Amino acid sequence: MTMVRIGHITPSSNTWLEPLTYAMNRQLDGRVTHHFSRIRVTHLALEATSEAQFQLEPMLAGARLLADAPIQALVWNGTSASWRGLESDHMLCDAISNQTGLPVSTSTIAFYETFEEFGWKRIGLAVPYTADITADIGTEYARQGFTVTSAGYLGIRENIGIGAASPDDIRYVLREAAASKPDCIAVVCTNFNATELVEEMEAELGIPIVDSIAITFRESLKIAGAWEPISGWGKVLASA
Repeated sequence: MTMVRIGHITPSSNTWLEPLTYAMNRQLDGRVTHHFSRIRVTHLALEATSEAQFQLEPMLAGARLLADAPIQALVWNGTSASWRGLESDHMLCDAISNQTGLPVSTSTIAFYETFEEFGWKRIGLAVPYTADITADIGTEYARQGFTVTSAGYLGIRENIGIGAASPDDIRYVLREAAASKPDCIAVVCTNFNATELVEEMEAELGIPIVDSIAITFRESLKIAGAWEPISGWGKVLASA
């Protein structure tokens, strides 16, 4: 059996997405491995210093290093295009693919594909971010044809603080996002461990949860041609 190797570009200050990706992959051990390259990201804000973290060249440098492995597919495991605009991720994918020849996708592309796949239009938003980023995500979702009907947010700017959010903090924003009875709840951030709470909170709220780390994992397997449903991580990952 040929081993499938998948590359992930990740924010430098993330602590959750790598261990959670490994945990979700246990059902695929011996068939799929995941490999990571980091770009410097320390804070999320609507200002020039934050925007500068997501420039193209550091992403391309990380992609080139991953492509040395070799790998079969690559994802940007970050959600910045949720407020920066989907076009930024399409440009990134084109640039990386042109340099490496690999299939490439992103967390934000995975969100929109998942919404379309399941026919979900009314979205509850559960995020750790500040109010202005949360509002901009709602604006960008509307531009893409989706309506944010309710939102829960924690107001955290520093990514280390996001990674330190407690399970009860995460349950709080999920409950806030569920208030309008949306079609699904989008957890937008790949350093926010809602991933381990998805099954618990789907059972409590009766609403599917689209978790950033989980759907980026799923997307990476899909573009690598290695996807199969896995149990224990909620509705989306259990679906073919």
